[in-house]
Amino acid sequence: MIRKVVMGTHVSAKLWLEEVETACMEQIVSLASLPYVFKHVAVMPDAHAGKGMPIGGVLTTKGIVVPNAVGVDIGCGMCAMRTSLKASELSRETLLKIVTHIRNTIPMGIEHRSTAVDERYLPEADWTKLPFLRDRKMQLQCEIGTLGGGNHFIEIQRDTATDDVWVMLHSGSRHIGRSLAHYYNRRAEFWCGKWYAETLPDLAFFPIEVAEAKDYFNEMNYCVRFASANRQMMMEEVMRGFADVCPGVEFGEIINIAHNYAAWEEHFGQSVIVHRKGATSAKAGETGIIPGSMGTKSYIVEGLGNPESFTSCSHGAGRKMSRREALRTLSLEEEQSKLDAKGIIHNMTQRGLDEAPGAYKDIDIVMENEKDLVKPLVELVPLAVVKSD
Repeated sequence: MIRKVVMGTHVSAKLWLEEVETACMEQIVSLASLPYVFKHVAVMPDAHAGKGMPIGGVLTTKGIVVPNAVGVDIGCGMCAMRTSLKASELSRETLLKIVTHIRNTIPMGIEHRSTAVDERYLPEADWTKLPFLRDRKMQLQCEIGTLGGGNHFIEIQRDTATDDVWVMLHSGSRHIGRSLAHYYNRRAEFWCGKWYAETLPDLAFFPIEVAEAKDYFNEMNYCVRFASANRQMMMEEVMRGFADVCPGVEFGEIINIAHNYAAWEEHFGQSVIVHRKGATSAKAGETGIIPGSMGTKSYIVEGLGNPESFTSCSHGAGRKMSRREALRTLSLEEEQSKLDAKGIIHNMTQRGLDEAPGAYKDIDIVMENEKDLVKPLVELVPLAVVKSD
């Protein structure tokens, strides 16, 4: 439910949360003061300060595209799949074998493939319309099917209602998406400077009519498709790991969604560009994924199509601590004990404290705040968490 409405100098911002950190609120008010914002700014219940605008923010514009309102991990999103296994049938030894397979076959963190995969694994494209990416095919072929670091993860999970085993993963467009985002943000800064355009730090923009805006949209959309293919390839590798250890296992349909992108959509009777930065599409009947932290519940959800949120919902639990604050203040022993008490297989170290459960908001409160945006379908709890070291 909308918990708060704050005013900028141009439009209002509607917030699906009550407690907002000072830096995040300053960004919200600044966004709502931009002259090109359409209708209002929507702020999801997992929102926290990001670069230029909150992560968990939805910025809708008329004919303006803002590279940093998509973010640097273009196409980042979630993938989930149900298996035919029951959690009660999986021993800890079996889970460890699957985890070992994942770690041995999927590059993580800053790692990428030492040998490029065949070009057929990349999404199809008219490379003549991708001026930045067309000379970087080899990089794409080495980065596809890799997890990344930070908050990216692969989890083996249990459905709390049926005991079904699920797999969930979180990843994006890797270094190539980051490079593309920085390139176009620099170009947008250059043009905003030449136009004397009114904007905010880290939120330079292009009018959609200019050539570089069209190039960005084309290349951003390719990165969204690349990120989806990246998740698909990893999920197929996880499936092979399960099949090796659990012969005869069957797999359900793969859910594969993005939460960092911009798209043309119809809202309030007008064609507009919706930027979702850490926000998930939640159209009526649409299936989505909302993960918690590495020690808490995650959800498969159905969108309710709320127009006030531009048919969007949260992309996760959302941070309550910055990475620096988490590393400085959280106790490794306490965070490990939270996971150990639940029997969760994990590899948390001092370096990974910024991703500990204590760094994240309460997923139950997040879900309560967006009960007008989504309906939970499946509640999942982690059995094993795989992240970069």
